Amino acid sequence: MTDSWASSAGVRRSMQGNRGRDTGPELALRRAVHARGLRYFVDRAPLRGVRRRADLVFPRARVAVFLDGCFWHGCPEHHTVSKTNAGFWAEKVRANRARDADTDTRLAEAGWAVVRVWEHEDPTVAAAAVEAAVRERRAIRAGRRPIEGGRSDDPGVPRNAPGVADRVRGGCGSGTARPTRRAGRSRGP
Repeated sequence: MTDSWASSAGVRRSMQGNRGRDTGPELALRRAVHARGLRYFVDRAPLRGVRRRADLVFPRARVAVFLDGCFWHGCPEHHTVSKTNAGFWAEKVRANRARDADTDTRLAEAGWAVVRVWEHEDPTVAAAAVEAAVRERRAIRAGRRPIEGGRSDDPGVPRNAPGVADRVRGGCGSGTARPTRRAGRSRGP
């Protein structure tokens, strides 16, 4: 075993198996949000110069979504205390929670809305909260008054209107984005 902070080779293997993105709960949330007609960036830093990455980012609406793991972020319902190296893990979770609070503060000061979702939450319920936040922020930025459920008071805006990402990527308003590059064509001169 190489020089490591892990308490054993088994712990090291287990830790190396933990994914930084594309986890089961994250994929379920992304599918549910996508099914609601919203388009987003994945694993992206909302603020330049700040080394914090959100799981889903809606840059035009200025909404950042974080899917927090119950163990890593100290879920009040499901967090378990580690039996091995308990002091280290307690400090790690405490530091993660402090960083989460700092991230929320920094984003709020920069005009962003933050949605935090626990990994154990139902993805469809979480997706509804994300949709409400995004639609409310879009309505505010467009100068409309948001109403209950995150929809704007503009009756001309259908609930599943194409998102900003569809228009940016060349969508024609049908809700489907065209590819940005055609297969078989070279990029160079």
